[in-house]
Amino acid sequence: MKLFATLVSALLLATAGFSTQANTAAVPTYDDPYKMMEVLADKTFQRIAADQPKIKQNAEVLRTIVSEELVPYIDSRYAAGYVIGQSVKLNTVPKEDFNTFVTAFQNYMVGTYAGVFTQYTNQKVIIEPGQPVDKQRKIITIKTRVIDPGKPDIKIEFKLRRMKDTNTWLVYDMVAEGISLLDSKRSELGSLIRQQGLLSVAALLEEKAKAPIKAPEKKKDA
Repeated sequence: MKLFATLVSALLLATAGFSTQANTAAVPTYDDPYKMMEVLADKTFQRIAADQPKIKQNAEVLRTIVSEELVPYIDSRYAAGYVIGQSVKLNTVPKEDFNTFVTAFQNYMVGTYAGVFTQYTNQKVIIEPGQPVDKQRKIITIKTRVIDPGKPDIKIEFKLRRMKDTNTWLVYDMVAEGISLLDSKRSELGSLIRQQGLLSVAALLEEKAKAPIKAPEKKKDA
């Protein structure tokens, strides 16, 4: 069950820490967050299904799919800043150091979730029906379900925020089985950042990101 929860969390891309945003000319933008989630899920899983022959020959193809289909719809800087949290005072961190961390976290998460996608076997992702969103709202939660025949449905919540001075929505977090992805990453990296510094942790993440794409190891009790 945890495997499939992790699979859907790839839609968030770790989510977190990505420098590309949805307001680039080549990437469609959406003022309807429900439509964005629907298109994002459909395009990603359809592409993975269509590219299975290539993926079987070279799993690194998944890294490209993740970068092209998911990364543009992540609120990168907000997510990275959240993960850093109170580990350091961001107003004292040079802009270039923060940008280095954002890029490193991006590369690390791309590799991590590309590995998760090696487990994709055509599970269905159902997104709750769209509903009107008050123009004053800045944060919303969209509920989804992962349907895998013969197994209990997995409930996933995606958190999105409206970008400043625009109607565009981007994903910034997801909660699977009651666990927030950003909270988990903050807990994992926070003490390292405090002890070693932002650039040191960024270098560590970049090194981890270089590892070949492979399926995540199954826990003995899974």
